[in-house]
Amino acid sequence: MTSATDLHGAPHVARYLETDGEDGFYWRNGTTILILFTTGRKSGEERSHALIFREHGDAYLVVASKGGTDAPPAWFVNLQADPSVEVQIKGERFRATARVATPEEKPEMWAKMAEVWPDYDEYQKKTDREIPVVVLERA
Repeated sequence: MTSATDLHGAPHVARYLETDGEDGFYWRNGTTILILFTTGRKSGEERSHALIFREHGDAYLVVASKGGTDAPPAWFVNLQADPSVEVQIKGERFRATARVATPEEKPEMWAKMAEVWPDYDEYQKKTDREIPVVVLERA
């Protein structure tokens, strides 16, 4: 049986959803995972992604890093086209609106995310693309 810390991509999403986060909510290095549901900008189909998150007041933060590649992750491009998303945290699924952190907000939010996943700082060094912090606010 695969450990939850070894889960990635579709298998991570599937296990998380099957178990209401019992498997997959806690991930590597003490991080916590939510499932982000976006609408494919071309297909119109629901897409789901397991992402490291942190609470920030009444909102939730995720980072559109894609490991520091020059292209943003598909989920980020999808939510730019349609910021109405759904989020699942453990067994609770809810509607949310996604937005990019403002330049004033980002330093604090980035530091909060890099505190739990220091690789974000390394990812930013690998690309000229400014990696956004995405704020997910309950709708």
